[in-house]
Amino acid sequence: MEKFTTLTGVAAPLNMINIDTDMIIPKQFLKTIKRTGLGKNLFAEMRYNEDGSEKPDFVLNQAAYRKAEILVADDNFGCGSSREHAPWALLDFGIRCVISTSFADIFYNNCFKNGILPITVSKEDLDKLMDDAERGANATLTVDLESQTITGPDGGEVTFELDDFKKECLLNGLDDVGLTLRKETVIDDFEAKLNADRPWVPGVATV
Repeated sequence: MEKFTTLTGVAAPLNMINIDTDMIIPKQFLKTIKRTGLGKNLFAEMRYNEDGSEKPDFVLNQAAYRKAEILVADDNFGCGSSREHAPWALLDFGIRCVISTSFADIFYNNCFKNGILPITVSKEDLDKLMDDAERGANATLTVDLESQTITGPDGGEVTFELDDFKKECLLNGLDDVGLTLRKETVIDDFEAKLNADRPWVPGVATV
């Protein structure tokens, strides 16, 4: 998983509450188990007309936000069903950070497993960041995970809280597999001891 340290990028304003996972990636695109290729279908029902043409009013279809790396959204982002395809689609589009006043728990945790930083801020701070994001081509924010700060285009700074363990995982690019591999030596030693102590157990000697 790619490390998250400092991100400077265009922030897209998505001033809506209760953006659920079916809005993020509609159910008809859940047939794949690949983490790539979903970005083109991100927010599909809001981005496209029935004939496949783009809806010009949707924020990610506007020239200033086509390469946005940060989303600034309203309350309860990622609610609904617990589909991990939602962070996959965001990441494949290029979104590395989502800022909101609150997140659904499962979506929030899935973000960390996929290298996306979900940041929870106060309503007052969200209003400031939403205003920054609405500046179009000048809507650039800098997110520094180490210092836990968000810096706006005018130099204003917002701080945020984050669990130390989740922070360490993102800074070091550690998903569940990466965390397990940190214990690779311990696992190898355990398997060697198991082979030596219980060679009669079917399958143990070939582990």
